[in-house]
Amino acid sequence: MAGFDHPFRAGAPAMTPPPPSDSDQRRPSQYEVVVQGIQEMIVSGEIASGDRLPVESILATRFAVSRSSLREGVRALVAMGILETRQGSGTTVTSLDPGLLLKPLEFWAGIQAGTSSRDLHNVRQALEVEAAAVAALRRTDDDIERLKAVLAEAEPAIQALDHEGAMAADLEFHLSLARISRNPVLVALLEALSRPTLRMRLWQSIHLGGRIAITHQEHLAILNAVVAGDPRGAHAAMQTHLAQVAVVLRDTPDSR
Repeated sequence: MAGFDHPFRAGAPAMTPPPPSDSDQRRPSQYEVVVQGIQEMIVSGEIASGDRLPVESILATRFAVSRSSLREGVRALVAMGILETRQGSGTTVTSLDPGLLLKPLEFWAGIQAGTSSRDLHNVRQALEVEAAAVAALRRTDDDIERLKAVLAEAEPAIQALDHEGAMAADLEFHLSLARISRNPVLVALLEALSRPTLRMRLWQSIHLGGRIAITHQEHLAILNAVVAGDPRGAHAAMQTHLAQVAVVLRDTPDSR
């Protein structure tokens, strides 16, 4: 990897790998020192989104690592979505958007099956019932129109027994509710936890023909509570809806 071609911000102390404590099983590897060191630079505000990293030679000296280990650490941070490398622009800090940084969680969630998949749904359930209550308190007229539009788009798919289309509208309804919270971390978490369950819910919608229409009615109940500005009602309606989904997931054969 080429040098990072950014002037080093003066005054930052040299960093050496921390000595292991009695409880440590091993010393951190050199690339782990790089990952931790760059994380500390971001947390401290020394570098921020859009900033280029200092040049390789200075970072290698600061972290007391070889250049090859430095590059390995940088590659790891690129894979995590924390850094990005572009030709002619050097290596910079990304936007650090939660949706980007939580992509590994979405991957992990997507390979779960059986009990683990249902455990993920339980986490999603805890988040979404609160998100629905918050939506009832914070919704604007535009938010309400968006929710109504999503459910209106679902109706033709339901009538045509277009299961994929109905499930896509289902996901968009839940994420639109979460977006009303104006909390990007909540939205990113629900995106990561919701998408993997679509595979299983698509199966159950096909095999349990009436479920697709029941889900739509449950969504309408949630919408009505949100429109009424009733957080308790929205909380209860979402809880009822996701409890029913949990029952179906419990009876759905494991599949990958």
